[in-house]
Amino acid sequence: MTAFDSIHLSRRQALVAGATVSICDGGHRDGKIHPNQSKGTSDMTQSFVRTKDGVEIFYKDWGPKDAQPIMFHHGWPLSSDDWDAQMLFFVNQGFRVVAHDRRGHGRSAQVSGGHDMDHYTADASAVAEHLDLKNAVHIGHSTGGGEVARYVAKFGEPQGRVAKAVLVSAVPPLMLKTESNPGGLPIEVFDGIRKALADNRAQLFLDFPSGPFYGFNRPDAKVYPGVIQHWWLQGMMGGAKAHYDGIKAFSETDQTEDLKKITVPTLVMHGDDDQVVPIDDSANLSVKLLKNGTLKVYKGYPHGMLTTHADVINPDLLAFIKG
Repeated sequence: MTAFDSIHLSRRQALVAGATVSICDGGHRDGKIHPNQSKGTSDMTQSFVRTKDGVEIFYKDWGPKDAQPIMFHHGWPLSSDDWDAQMLFFVNQGFRVVAHDRRGHGRSAQVSGGHDMDHYTADASAVAEHLDLKNAVHIGHSTGGGEVARYVAKFGEPQGRVAKAVLVSAVPPLMLKTESNPGGLPIEVFDGIRKALADNRAQLFLDFPSGPFYGFNRPDAKVYPGVIQHWWLQGMMGGAKAHYDGIKAFSETDQTEDLKKITVPTLVMHGDDDQVVPIDDSANLSVKLLKNGTLKVYKGYPHGMLTTHADVINPDLLAFIKG
């Protein structure tokens, strides 16, 4: 039995819950930072921060403001909502939990440019600085793992803002096959994703979670339609331009040097049945580049194991953070 098997939420309950969140949020979608939403003492905050290049980035900030912060970085083409299971778990453990929507994703501004790892990292830094996060644990999934690696190397660690880092099913060091990375995936794979997105993004965003992302294409896999729909909804909230350009960002960014610069304890978590980011050319290489890295492999787990196996992943994250 998985964590999903014990969940029974009726449609009526879901609608009521959604309406309650909307009311509590106050309907603030004007892209401005409101005084009662930014650095207040409220245990639950949702707001926006403006980056140096003028982009409005949505973020959530839950839990006691004096607790150790955990900042979550989501994958392509999703949003901070992909961290629901982790944010609820850790806020109930007494942590301060923060997650943002990458530019062009979720509720953040759908700008036409800046969809690259440097801008992603600068946006994350804008959130961390605005909230004055210190001694934080940064956890990134997939593309978000690349964001974490660059953030820790470039912004966080030199300023003493980062205590630990976690890379989950993460893309570093480099996904693309090159002369120096012969085990990577050929460019044709990513060209195919770009074409599918340009032709019919809505269908691609159904096919991807229905198949390899959660391992629902494996024999005897138990498929959860709600998980697929949640993935689709997150994706379609974002902008097509951001998603299209983001393919280059997550596949062609070489983060070898980022990984070499990181000295804080770093946990690398990966499923050995990840069909999206194969473990041999990601986690198995990354841990060798990290000065203080630990690899934890999950047998048979898919790329989206944060959702499918949250009941296992969350306690492992907690043990690492407290260790």
